[in-house]
Amino acid sequence: MRRRHRQYWVLQLIVVLMLFITLGILANNLLINLARINLGVTFTWLLQPAGFALAEHVIPYSPSDSYFRALVVGWLNSLRVVVAALIMATLLGVLAGTARQSNNKLLRILAASYVALIRQIPLLLQLLFWYFVTFLGVNNTLLAPLGNFIMFSKKGVSLLNVQVSVEFSALLVGLSIFTGAAIAEVVRGGIEAVPQGQWEACYSLGLPGGFSMRRVIIPQALPAIIPALTSQYLNLAKNSTMAIAVGYADLYAVGDTVITQTGRAIEGFLMLLLSFLLLNLVISRTMAFLNALVIRKTVG
Repeated sequence: MRRRHRQYWVLQLIVVLMLFITLGILANNLLINLARINLGVTFTWLLQPAGFALAEHVIPYSPSDSYFRALVVGWLNSLRVVVAALIMATLLGVLAGTARQSNNKLLRILAASYVALIRQIPLLLQLLFWYFVTFLGVNNTLLAPLGNFIMFSKKGVSLLNVQVSVEFSALLVGLSIFTGAAIAEVVRGGIEAVPQGQWEACYSLGLPGGFSMRRVIIPQALPAIIPALTSQYLNLAKNSTMAIAVGYADLYAVGDTVITQTGRAIEGFLMLLLSFLLLNLVISRTMAFLNALVIRKTVG
């Protein structure tokens, strides 16, 4: 047993050493090639004026601000749409997932049709549809019965006197609906993983279907749902980079402009990688904490 344990750790050490050696060789080759063309790695350009405007910014920004501030604005814009889309996609996915297990045949058909349709169409096409057809092409006369509840224009969407841009709206709706379909399948799978005896126990006690789903079935399905849900959340965060297709100034769009203007591709892409890594780590750790909490309550 001790010999096998020793071999296990020796093997892991060898793998780690090989990984570091490979990374070291790649980094060394990169630095040598940069030195040959007199282009070293530097980040001083981050303090130079950006010289371009951003249509949307959570914090004050002007073209005279630095490239670093422009990247921060892009990161905050990404965070804004990702958080909002996570909430909307989760609500939509849970509703569709539970509807697919409903006793109401119409609800089951509608939920299944939604999932089947959305999952067959590429996200990029869906974003373009929401942007050009829905938010730019909608006729407000069709929405007259809604009064002042919602209004569309080329400047943006007004919802309950809250004004948001067309680009943000198209990206938010597209990401939410696309990810919601995937979450619906995750929820459906988690519900089906609950033993049939739990349903029978609810029926024998005369509990309403909705109450049984909320208080008995879903809590028991969470340990099976959350790990797969984490993957969908991470996919949503990565898919948000398609914001460039609808002109939304997210981190990737801003980073692409910065790289084009400065020519600092290596440093620019490195900052993009680290920024998205930070965002995904926050999502992963949050979901891991939630999963541990659910397991602790389920076991307890």
